[in-house]
Amino acid sequence: MTGLYARVGSALLILLAVAGALYGAYRHGANVTHLAWQAKWDEQVSTQSQAVATTTTEYRTEEQRRQKAANQVANDARQEQTAAIADAVVADAAGDRLRSEAGQLAASASCVPSDPGVADRGQNATRAAMVLSDLLSRADARAGELARYADQLRVAGQACEASYDLSNRAGDENGRFSER
Repeated sequence: MTGLYARVGSALLILLAVAGALYGAYRHGANVTHLAWQAKWDEQVSTQSQAVATTTTEYRTEEQRRQKAANQVANDARQEQTAAIADAVVADAAGDRLRSEAGQLAASASCVPSDPGVADRGQNATRAAMVLSDLLSRADARAGELARYADQLRVAGQACEASYDLSNRAGDENGRFSER
């Protein structure tokens, strides 16, 4: 019986050795497959990280460009507003001179000869000249106010239009950046 046990024992040992070898081969294959998938996963994560970094940089660069353009529009608007204010000051000075001359003209209309008929007509002419002088002064002052207001609105409108055009142009040039 010892021969039978030796045969069964050696067959069992061979079976265990074969099973161990198969299990070792399986574990090795599973490990190699796992490492291959892990390498692919790591490569994919790296590619995606680089894509995110590149896209973020592009978006930041585009936003900085847009902000710089918007700042330039605002600076240009301020310069135009300053020029409009300077023009308004010059126009106000010219209006003041005109009103002064109109007042002097109205005052000089009262200087008439000593003829009583002419004196009555001179008083009427003086009153009419004073009324016209006052009307001219009021009209000129109001026109100056309206001109200043119109200049402010024009400058603000042009700045708004330029800013809008910049944002639309950026959206048209590069379809992946959304319009604002």
